Order: sequence, then C-alpha cells, then structure tokens
Amino acid sequence: MSLYDRIPNNVNLSEDPHLQRALEKWLPNYLEWWREMGPDGFQDKDIYLRTAVSVEPNGWAHFDHVKMPDYRWGIFLTPAESDATIGFGDNFGKAAYQEVPGEFRNPLRRIIVTQGDTEPASVEQQRQLGHTCPSLYDLRNLFQVNVEEGRHLWAMVYLLHKYFGRDGREEAEELLQRRSGNPDKPRILQAFNQPCDDWLNFFCFTMFTDRDGKYQLAALSESGFEPLARTCQFMLTEEAHHMFVGETGIGRIVKRTAQLMKENEDVTKVGGIPLSIIQKYINYWFTYSLDLFGGEISSNSADFFAAGLKGRFQEQKKYIDHIAIEGSTKIDYLEGGVIKTREVPLRNGLNEVLRAEYISDSERGLARWNKFIEDQGITERLYIPSKRFHRHVGEFAGSFFDVYGNPLSKAEFERRQGEWLPTLEDRLYVKSLMQPVFEPGKIANYIAPPTSGINGKPFDFEYVRL
Repeated sequence: MSLYDRIPNNVNLSEDPHLQRALEKWLPNYLEWWREMGPDGFQDKDIYLRTAVSVEPNGWAHFDHVKMPDYRWGIFLTPAESDATIGFGDNFGKAAYQEVPGEFRNPLRRIIVTQGDTEPASVEQQRQLGHTCPSLYDLRNLFQVNVEEGRHLWAMVYLLHKYFGRDGREEAEELLQRRSGNPDKPRILQAFNQPCDDWLNFFCFTMFTDRDGKYQLAALSESGFEPLARTCQFMLTEEAHHMFVGETGIGRIVKRTAQLMKENEDVTKVGGIPLSIIQKYINYWFTYSLDLFGGEISSNSADFFAAGLKGRFQEQKKYIDHIAIEGSTKIDYLEGGVIKTREVPLRNGLNEVLRAEYISDSERGLARWNKFIEDQGITERLYIPSKRFHRHVGEFAGSFFDVYGNPLSKAEFERRQGEWLPTLEDRLYVKSLMQPVFEPGKIANYIAPPTSGINGKPFDFEYVRL
C-alpha cells in the first residue's frame, strides 16, 4: 500500500521523511485506540461513508461503502494563499507565521492540544450508541461523525508532529491515552466527559457541543499561524454535517412529539418523548457547551488575540478594527445576590463575544424546532436557557440560577433542579425507547423520518450493511 493510500494528504508527506516516520509510528497506536474506543460492534460492517480524498470541490466528499478501520483518515489543509498576513492583534499586517514563533510556542501548543483532545473524546462518548440506533440512516450518520472526528484528530496530530518536535510527539500520544469520563485520566474539557448514552443526548451533543466546535474552529481558522488556519478551514467543511445531524435529529424528535401530542394528552403512553424532557436535555447540553468558551473575562483570550493566534468569528468579514485595543464589552456578574454589569477591555471579553455569536446561532435552531410544534397547533415552545444557568466555568460558576437567570440559593436550586435538568427517571424513560431499528426504511416511533437521504439516496437505502 502506498504512503498516500495509508495517509491521504496534501502536505507533501512523501517529501518529509522525518514527519512520515513520526506519523507511521503513530498510526498503529491510533488504530489500536480506534478498535478499543471507537464504535462498538460495527467495525467489520460496510458503512456508506463520505471520505475526503483531496481539497478540490469534487474531492472532499467521496461516497462509498467502507469498513471503519479501513477509513482513509487523511491530512488536508486548504490551499495556501501567497503573501498571507496576520489578520489581527499586535502584529496585524505582518507576514503570517509559517513556523511556530518561539515566544508563542506554549500557548499555541496548548490551543492545538485542547482542540485535538475534543476529537477522540466525542468518539469515546458515542461508542455504544450504534446498538440503539433509530434507523440505518441515523446509524450511518453516527459513524460519519465518528470517522470525521477521527480525521480531525489526525489534523491536530499533524500539527503537533510537524511543528512541535518531541513535545508534540508526546502530546500526540497523550491524546490517545486520556479517556472520556475516566476519573484518573479524563478529557481536558468537562463537556467531553459527560455520558452520551442515548440518541437524544447524541443529537443534543451534535447540535450544541459540535456547534461550539464550529465557533472555536472558525476563530482558529483566522489564526496568524497559517498551518493552523488552513487546517481548521478544511475541518469546518466537515463540522457542518455534524451540526446538521444534531439540528435535524432533534427537529425530527420534536416533529414526532408534536404529531403525537395532537392525538394524545400524554405522549409517554404512545412512545413519544415529551417536550418537557427534550427541554431538559437542551438545558443540559447547551449549558455545558457554554462553558467551552471559557470565562467571561480572560487574559488568555486577550493574549491569544494580541499574538495573532486566535481571532473572533469571521474576524476578516465582520470587523473593521482588527487591533481591538481601545474598545470594551459589557460583562454581567453577580454581587450580593444582584446581577450587575461592568465594562471590560474588549480583548479581555473576547470569550463572551464568541459566546454571544454561538447563542444567537443556537436560537435560530430553536426557532426551526418551534415551527414544527406551531404547525400542529400546539402553544408550548422550546427555549434557550439563560447563559447564567447551570454554569461550571466563569463568572457564574459556583452560583445558582433558574433557567431565566434569576439568582437562587443552593438549597432552592437543588430542590428544583429536576424541573430544568434531566432526572434519573427522565433518563430511564428515554433509554426505554432506545430499541434498535436495523431494517432499511424503518424508523423508531419517537422520531420522524428525514426529509431526504444522504447523497441523493432514498431513506430505505442500505446505509449500513449488517
């Protein structure tokens, strides 16, 4: 098998023997991790997967039936721009970094490792979901998300191996050693240590947590370290499908629930998922995903921006002032049981700026789901909870609020949290519905079928050959 067949790439890997040896040594360890922690029970099945074989418009979405361990996890960067410059921060307008600047080596490595750690984590979280799929269409989508998260891990590992020497190689090995939810060697970010053991969890994860990934990757795609920017630009093309899976997945559950509600006062009697439970799952994953943006006031985000390492969402398209040294932003905080607001230098509030973009984007998804409810003549609506609710990072960590952002005592929150977050009873009920449907064209009762198939194929296509 040629090197390109083993590791498809557009980074001239064949001309870099040092990098080639490093990646060829890492590859068997990666495959061992995949077999141990990747989708359980389906490794020898043919899956209708999309594979990126080049960055050309007709090359990044090649469809075929593939066994997952044989998936061609490639390394692809969008084509370089001649005379690329740093687009923001203190070095705005200077030549983009083609090598790691010595003074930024540690923060840049930290950014890449943190992003890289999320990729295998989500595969581990979703390891058992295949056994309870609502349809072959959904099963295929789960595996598509899984293999692309694996490829995104490859993308970050390439950067570590290529630009960070021995430190990078050690970090790349650590990415295969940590485990989601393991108390002794957990994943770096807490959202990636939460159980994702039913399909409502999975759809919420891909809707909200992968959407955080969109904003993090978009901010990194503006980086002055050009290899990172080009890597993230290509990753964004795949991340869009992950969010599609989440948004349409929840939408199809909401649509089915609304249909059942029209005929039944209690949808649990006919195998549906009540809107109240869907809302609790939204509250859970949305708030954990808010934490991924970091603290409201952050010297790290200011330093990253000043160094030209991590920009804002659509920095070049949306902003005129790329220095951002004089502006300010408003930050809410809790003092004496009262919510107050203060202004902080813009660079110190960039996490909050990025989080605000994310919240607006999430609200657009909620509006589409609520349309399904409205279409059935039902007045109930789903909503996004306050950004103060159920936070574990930032200004509101350690304080307690209801879903509208009103301060509560710890005792009051603990007494009422079952109103807003999934209870054990809620989770057991959802799990009771998770019976696998493996017959082409069939689907579980709690979810509506998709409006169209994958790559023009019908819903009853054999997306997974069992």
